[in-house]
Amino acid sequence: MEKLSEQDIEKRLLHFPDWDYFDNAIHAEFEFENFKDCFSAMSRIAFECEALNHHPDWSNVYNILSISLSTHDANGVTLKDFQLAEAIEAIVEVEE
Repeated sequence: MEKLSEQDIEKRLLHFPDWDYFDNAIHAEFEFENFKDCFSAMSRIAFECEALNHHPDWSNVYNILSISLSTHDANGVTLKDFQLAEAIEAIVEVEE
């Protein structure tokens, strides 16, 4: 998968208002009602990650989920990252 230019990344981010680009990755932070809802979303996201064979750098503290997406093989952001971001958005939207 080919690394996207910064211009392409910024253009694609127009469709992902919860995401930002910095440190060679796209990042988002989501807040849930409680830990259980956050962990439930993480579990659902994990299945999407496996299906796409693409795994985030993520963490959670209580009800906050922080996600960074970058394609290590390409040393930057690729279409694969945006595919996973789209799946994450669909899951998080349902949880809210």
